[in-house]
Amino acid sequence: MPGSLSIKLLALGLVAAAGCATVSTPQSAREAPAGREQQVAAQTATQAPVRHRYKTRIAVARFTNESNYGRALLNDQDLDRLGKQASDMLMSRLVLSNNFLVLERPDAAKVEREQTVAGGGSLVGADTVIAGSVTEFGRSVGGKSGFLSSTKLQVAKAKVDIRLVDVRSGLAYFSGTGAGEASTESGEVAGFGSHSEYDSTLNDRAIGAAISDVVDRLVQKLEGRPWRTDILEVRGPQVFISGGQRQGLKAGDTLAVLEAGTTTRSKQSGFEVTLPPRQVATVRVASVFGDSETNEGSICEVTSGALDAAALPRLYVAEPSSGGAQ
Repeated sequence: MPGSLSIKLLALGLVAAAGCATVSTPQSAREAPAGREQQVAAQTATQAPVRHRYKTRIAVARFTNESNYGRALLNDQDLDRLGKQASDMLMSRLVLSNNFLVLERPDAAKVEREQTVAGGGSLVGADTVIAGSVTEFGRSVGGKSGFLSSTKLQVAKAKVDIRLVDVRSGLAYFSGTGAGEASTESGEVAGFGSHSEYDSTLNDRAIGAAISDVVDRLVQKLEGRPWRTDILEVRGPQVFISGGQRQGLKAGDTLAVLEAGTTTRSKQSGFEVTLPPRQVATVRVASVFGDSETNEGSICEVTSGALDAAALPRLYVAEPSSGGAQ
């Protein structure tokens, strides 16, 4: 009986230890589950009222890794895997948003080579360039050990800095920081339980969480920039402009035609200052054409004012409320 009692007590002790060592694998509050971003975006799009969204051209420059993680003496820009990963994640999120015309810049040399092989083509200029860097990145391993039980906790943390730069002036008009982390935990009891090796996916999830932390503010700033486009051709009463259905234009939209003000260099700031534009006409979209974002336009008719053929190089089209300011 005493021997049986000892065995029972030992069994009860192991069960209790197992209960104490039970662990979960929680995700960081800033780490979105797989597919969660697409679900939230779809739900938001369904609930949000329909509104016009004129797309602006943006280009994502290759990020740099300014942290001490993964940097070696032989590494160069082409081997900066952490920086490439961050810029690719940001570009994917911007493309999926379908709110911008995202132009390829990190691999522009490859695109140009393919255009040459295809017999033509040229890269399009952007209105805004997005630049950034991974400023902090690190991993830590911790845990607890007890009688017959142990736990292991792996944590990865990342921080990114992002800037928006106006192409025309070279001025950085927005700067934002995003931080994120990801973790995984495992435990063993008397040799039983989950055993965790080095988890390389934590790096990806931490960087993804950092990008997600700042991307909403970045998008809001980009959407606040005024939209403008150029006049392709004037044929009598018809005015052909760039941008059509995929940029939010539709028949009946009213747009302003403005003449750009003269530009002069300020002695006080050193920057080139453009005087306010002058509205010369108003046009209404009659129809749209084109089968892609890169090959679409609108046919407009003049409703007020007049277009001077000699001034066409200085004219552009903008939303009436924006005043054409850039």
